[in-house]
Amino acid sequence: MKYFGGGIPMADGTNATAATPQGTVFGEVQRNWGWLLALGILFIVLGTLGLGMTVALTVASVIFFGIFILVGGILQLIQTFKCKGWKSILWHVIIGVLYIVAGFLITINPVGASLVLTMFLAVTLIVVGIIRIIVSFQVKDFRNWIWPFLGGIVSIILGGIIWAQWPISGLWVIGLFVAIELIVQGWSNIFLALAAKGAGQPQPAA
Repeated sequence: MKYFGGGIPMADGTNATAATPQGTVFGEVQRNWGWLLALGILFIVLGTLGLGMTVALTVASVIFFGIFILVGGILQLIQTFKCKGWKSILWHVIIGVLYIVAGFLITINPVGASLVLTMFLAVTLIVVGIIRIIVSFQVKDFRNWIWPFLGGIVSIILGGIIWAQWPISGLWVIGLFVAIELIVQGWSNIFLALAAKGAGQPQPAA
């Protein structure tokens, strides 16, 4: 039995490659990291273009959302044919019909739907901000309580800005959020791809 380079000794004198924990985490991504990198770059490009056309992106996102709800309602009704004898089948049908109506209204009037969704988003941000501030005061005797407090302040400010500029904000807020999300997701994919690439390189044995 021989030892080579501090690796794992084998009976035939060869040296086994030590398995890295990173390799087990990334799995097949470790070999196909290039695709993830390309996807990240594509997301960043699309998000950057979206920043310059937030109105169009808002309308497209709302139409997609409407189609998604419409298809969900149709599938819900189809599912009712397989629920014979179920006492709650009537409510199942009502939900499906409401989904179809909502999806149809959203797709034929995406601008109006975006105004409603934007106002809902503004109210949600303000309420979430208030809740975060309350939670921060409840844990103020512990370290890092200031971060949920600041997060609550930011949420309230964002919600207030959207509310103050409504209904004009309804034309660009959703598109802006989608564009930012694409950029963030793109950078996340790039960092994951680089990490997977690094995990595939030979690691010095312990």
